[in-house]
Amino acid sequence: MSEALTLVGIEKAYNRGQPNEVSVLRGASLTVSAGEVVALVAPSGAGKSTLLHIAGLLDTADAGRVSLGGTDMTDLNDKRRTIARRREAGFVYQFHHLLPEFSALENVILPQLANGIAKPEAEARAIGLLNRVGVAERASHRPAALSGGEQQRVAFCRALANEPRVLLADEPTGNLDPETSDTVFAALMELVRGTGLSALIATHNMALAARMDRVVRMENGVLVAG
Repeated sequence: MSEALTLVGIEKAYNRGQPNEVSVLRGASLTVSAGEVVALVAPSGAGKSTLLHIAGLLDTADAGRVSLGGTDMTDLNDKRRTIARRREAGFVYQFHHLLPEFSALENVILPQLANGIAKPEAEARAIGLLNRVGVAERASHRPAALSGGEQQRVAFCRALANEPRVLLADEPTGNLDPETSDTVFAALMELVRGTGLSALIATHNMALAARMDRVVRMENGVLVAG
């Protein structure tokens, strides 16, 4: 099976070389196969957000290698990292971060336009994604007019708009009540399974983690099998 994401020996420290240096990642390694959904479980402050940012090329490691789709991304310059990130990775956070002045549909179209997709094609894909998670009838509404669950489902669609290789999600249902969380997570899994992409999803919710293909835990800056 091909590899979607590979992390080898990732190290990251803040205030490096200073008396108050904080070592967050101490040789973390992980492989996520194509089509695999992996749960990343760790307590707050353990470094899972840092790991996701490095995996998605939003941050750089002090040491180690990052590969997406078998291509080493570690030493890319800023411009090439930005291009690779737009093409290869989709991000979902605990808060939806939708642009408030745009409708749900426009929020899913805009990333595609930034990636060079023609507007008719971008709109068709956006409508298809919104329909897939059951919010197509809310496409013309701005985020403030959507419920929390609807906002997060739109955020999922935005993350998948450019057909990334891997989805990186940081507590994607953390702001939702248990019932809504379950519904929204089911929508996310349907999107992931339906599009065949891979996903690394950080969560505190062990019931949700158990519904993924595999669980890894972060302990003392390294990753171990769940």
